[in-house]
Amino acid sequence: MRKIAFVFPGQGSQAVGMGKELAENHSSVMDYFKRADEKLNIPLSKLIFEGPKEELTITFNTQPALLTTSIAILDYFQKSGLNVDYVAGHSLGEYTALVAAGTFSFEEGVYAVRKRGEFMENAVPNGEGSMAAVLGLDRERLAEVTNEVSESGNPVSLANLNCPGQIVISGSRKGVEIAGVKAKEAGAKRALPLDVSGPFHSALMRPAADQLREVLDGIEMKDASVPVIANVTAEPITSASEIKDKLIEQLYSPVLWEDSVRKMIELGVDTFIEIGPGKVLSGLIKKIDKTVTTFSVSDEASAQSVIDALKEEKI
Repeated sequence: MRKIAFVFPGQGSQAVGMGKELAENHSSVMDYFKRADEKLNIPLSKLIFEGPKEELTITFNTQPALLTTSIAILDYFQKSGLNVDYVAGHSLGEYTALVAAGTFSFEEGVYAVRKRGEFMENAVPNGEGSMAAVLGLDRERLAEVTNEVSESGNPVSLANLNCPGQIVISGSRKGVEIAGVKAKEAGAKRALPLDVSGPFHSALMRPAADQLREVLDGIEMKDASVPVIANVTAEPITSASEIKDKLIEQLYSPVLWEDSVRKMIELGVDTFIEIGPGKVLSGLIKKIDKTVTTFSVSDEASAQSVIDALKEEKI
């Protein structure tokens, strides 16, 4: 028997029109988009289906848009009756995973990530923080570089440990720039600035974390029905109180994605199904371990092909 993990994408995977075809063909899928509109009291579904792209990529729009689309796709896909052993998500995707595991209701998840996006957007004045992807340098050496730059008064730290040779750094604009130069001097192939609106997953997000705690304190959270691999620790958790603490820490701590995937493999997972727009996580997982099976489910055709492939194996 295969051991299966559902994984959910974070910011960067959004695209205008995501989920539209599935929603138009299935009223149960469209219902999620309508419920998100009602909960947030904004025409989120119109923005997802029609754009404009510039508005969709604003953090506080992107986050509820991705969660809504991924959960709507999941609902359609789960009609296949497939059992899942673990769930995980990259940054924002962790909230989608928690909705999938029953920790939040869908409406509470949409509301939480809308507020999370607002807090992240406002935590640091525009233009003062940034992020960059560093390619081809191991985490220990890159951590030495960021520590050295931070000690000089320009805060920067590791933010997303995505896969071997791909790590995102985050912090003050100057800190990220200096660290990028020093990383290349230390042997990195490239340091690519990212088109983001703030220094996410860095210590500069602590003000947002304090605000997020207030929101999560006001939301009913249940223990997860399926173990969730936490971004902050790369360990499985199910307790609602522990999940809340880890979500707050997640705002200013690195996303340990490579470690999370390795943990799931260690726990016996051999099949990863990415649910939501894009194939970013499937690509990262293959770079972490080529031997595992990955699938991406983003629309009706891809959902059916995965269901057919797994049925052939009589899972």
